[in-house]
Parts: sequence; structure tokens; C-alpha cells
Amino acid sequence: MVALDPALHEAYSQITTATITTVLLKKGLRNIWIRGAKPFAGETKRRVGRAFTLRFVPAREDLATPASWSSPTSTRAAIEDMPEGVITVVDAMGVTDAGIFGDILCARMHKRGVEALITDGVLRDLEGVEASGLPVWCNGVAAPASVAGLTFVGWQQPIGCGGVAVFPDDLIVADRDGAVVVPKDLVNEVAELGLEQERLEGWIMREVGKGVPLPGLYPPNEETRARYAADTAEKT
Repeated sequence: MVALDPALHEAYSQITTATITTVLLKKGLRNIWIRGAKPFAGETKRRVGRAFTLRFVPAREDLATPASWSSPTSTRAAIEDMPEGVITVVDAMGVTDAGIFGDILCARMHKRGVEALITDGVLRDLEGVEASGLPVWCNGVAAPASVAGLTFVGWQQPIGCGGVAVFPDDLIVADRDGAVVVPKDLVNEVAELGLEQERLEGWIMREVGKGVPLPGLYPPNEETRARYAADTAEKT
């Protein structure tokens, strides 16, 4: 797995998921927001990390059993393979009546330094997960264990989570608007474009505060961009 450059981590910590979706939309990528992955238990801090993927398929009675938790191909084994700083992204097929992880597994991920957990599925052991310290974006809670509706089949494979293709080493950014995927080959470019978009929109917000009308301001026309460039130059 490719470690995330600390400078890129710092850059993306300043870029909202809304801005990232706009930047990627301009590059022709529309389907990068993970459906069903909502901030869990009041999570508010933006999280950034490389994707470490896990995949479930529909439950099959000979495989989805409590005994499978001790298998070499298990969520427990996957957790022990997670490097520090990754964001775990789990394809749970949108299933909402079987919790993919509970308090013990979340506590172990947090102990290993996992940045966050993102899934289109649900968790169980609500109080324990809240106490684990692991930031989570998910689609709710359910008491039954994962084997009640899902079979775990592997990790570090391409997955579909919330209708979005996620590959190992893609970049994940999650905040109060949800979680987005930045393809690994676009990470540097999107960071640069995203920071500039944040600077521009911050300046536009200040202009709105001064009472400037929106036409020509947002989106900015040539005159507005010239004023922005002049103001920016004066402050550098």
C-alpha cells in the first residue's frame, strides 16, 4: 500500500467533500459520493486516508456461520492487515439488517491506528462503537451479526460501496456531507485544484458578506476573477 504523503493529508484536511465533488465533476467524474455512508455518533472532524477495502457478498448458509469468524479469510484477519492511517471501506451491499462490525472489532481498528471506517452497511453494539474512538460513516445500526445476512469474502480488492467503485489506494475523504472517493491517479491534481477552489469560494463568501449580488460573482465572471486575482496578489 502506498503511504499518503503528510503534505497531501494536510491539504485534503482543508478541502470539503462538496468541493471535491465539484472538482471531479469538472473532470467528468460524477459517481464518487458513497451513498448510505453517513456520519455516525456525531462525527464532525474531516478524515483523510488511503482506502483499505473489504467485501461482503450475500449470506450462504454453509459459509455465513459463527465458525467463519475464526477463518483465515475473516474480518478479524483483515483488521490485522490494516496499516496505520488507512480508511477502511466496506462493501456491505447496502444491507441494513446485519451489523458488519461491533464494539470489539472497532476498538481493535482504532488501536491499530485506522483513520476511519466507511460502509454502506450498518454496525452493531452502538454504545461500544461510540466508546471505541473509531470515526465511523455508515447507514445505521442493527443488532444481528454480519452472518445473519452477509458472507465476508476478502480484502484489498476492488469493491462497490454505496454504488461507487473503490480501489485499494484510492483516497477517501469523509466529513459531515458524507464520504467521497478520489481516484489514486488524480490525488495530486485534485488537491491543488481543491485548495484553489476553497480559496476562491472563501473570497466569494466575503464578497457576499459585503452585499455584492450573485450574478457575475458566483460563478465568477472575468471581472470578478480579475478582482479576486488582484486581492489575492495584494495579500501575498
